[in-house]
Amino acid sequence: MLPCLRTAAKRATPNVNGNKNAKLNNKPMRVLAIGDVHGCCTALQTLTSAIELTSDDTLIMLGDYVDRGPDSKGVIDHLLELRETVRLVTLRGNHEIMMLETRRARENGLFWLRFGGDTTLDSYSAETIDDIPQSHWDFLDATVPYFETDTHFFVHANAVPDVPLDQQTEQSLYWEHLVRPWFRKPRHHQSGKIMICGHTSQPSGEILDLGSIVCIDTFAHGGMWLTCLEPATGHYWQANESGQLREGQLGLKSQS
Repeated sequence: MLPCLRTAAKRATPNVNGNKNAKLNNKPMRVLAIGDVHGCCTALQTLTSAIELTSDDTLIMLGDYVDRGPDSKGVIDHLLELRETVRLVTLRGNHEIMMLETRRARENGLFWLRFGGDTTLDSYSAETIDDIPQSHWDFLDATVPYFETDTHFFVHANAVPDVPLDQQTEQSLYWEHLVRPWFRKPRHHQSGKIMICGHTSQPSGEILDLGSIVCIDTFAHGGMWLTCLEPATGHYWQANESGQLREGQLGLKSQS
């Protein structure tokens, strides 16, 4: 069983290439967010090439790097390379939790394998998790629960509107999907910031924009798109596992 799903999430300060400051204070840089990758390395490489990252950019990954798609190993390799050239923030998703829990207690492995862990092991040509390199475990261990700027906050799954970010439960941050009441009348978080999240996959491949909540899990592993959003402008780029690329603006149709 996975632990602590209803306990308060452990306080953590997101680490941006060693910078312990979780907020960005009016620096001339882009803040970009990429949704659930799920082993779709070709889509990720296509996307990060298209957005032309520079050392002044901050790239926030919303978690779920592994499972379901064909190349989880390649995804983590690529992110480790990006970390050398860009301010990279890597959030933790529920699939990282399942993988880490399998390392801690092998009896959790069947649960992980049911939800895509088998494809992750295949990407390493691994018989067991012991064949996964330590650098990749270090990457997973270093993932954080949330990140915030002056105007937005970023989580993998969800957040309770009237609870401060550092008091959210692990159930909310990693596991809780957006459900229909949110669609009808979403509430702003008490911080007044817009929430950028993943986890609730959009089979249409389109971003779910609810105003106070923007979900960018656009079902990359299901044959649709991996999304990168610049929240400050609403501009986004999308790539798929065939290497196709398109871009658009929130509120407008995508342009291939």
